[in-house]
Amino acid sequence: MTADLAKLQTLLAYHFKNTQLLKLALTHRSFGADNNERLEFLGDALLDLIVGESLFNHHSAADEGSLSRMRSSMVNKSALAGIGRELNLGEHMLLGAGELKSGGNSRDSILADTVEALVAAVYLDGGLAACQKLVDAWTREFVRNPETRQIKDAKTRLQEKMQASGRGLPSYHVLAIEGDAHAQRFLVECRVEGLERVHQGRGSSKRAAEQQAALETLKSLESGYYSE
Repeated sequence: MTADLAKLQTLLAYHFKNTQLLKLALTHRSFGADNNERLEFLGDALLDLIVGESLFNHHSAADEGSLSRMRSSMVNKSALAGIGRELNLGEHMLLGAGELKSGGNSRDSILADTVEALVAAVYLDGGLAACQKLVDAWTREFVRNPETRQIKDAKTRLQEKMQASGRGLPSYHVLAIEGDAHAQRFLVECRVEGLERVHQGRGSSKRAAEQQAALETLKSLESGYYSE
């Protein structure tokens, strides 16, 4: 468990002073009475605040409705579950036997709740600045470039397309990480069964680069570039 937590903290780019907070954030209510539900509540509020403030600062001309729509597109079950999958949270969560058997460690609702709990755990362990840094790493690409909203769901759309065609799921690989730690750029490739060409994407986070690679792959598939 210790090794697993160390790996997760590396992916988070945050190391806990109190690892019990991290363990609590990963504990689903099906595992026992001491679980992450209260942390979910706090994390939900923190996400709304941090993402809302980022959007407010970066889009001075946007009205309330536009800001609300942008925030809801980034802070929702599907988007948060996507972050959870990027962090491989399914490997780290503590669930009851029944929930685990039914596939709870890959369910969107549980992954999203766990991401919220992690946000709160970082806040309680390291303060608001550490929490803002964490959330910004996940959302900065979309906060600063609202025109990439269509990219946001590209991975989901690509996965659904491959499932519908009876082919294997897409695979993503990081080819390079460039720049200093505070301003990294990721280069990621996306491979899918039946498509000879391998598409790449770049972004200020691994997640954003994967979304870009998925979007380029979708464009090829929608143009009929399947190989037999």
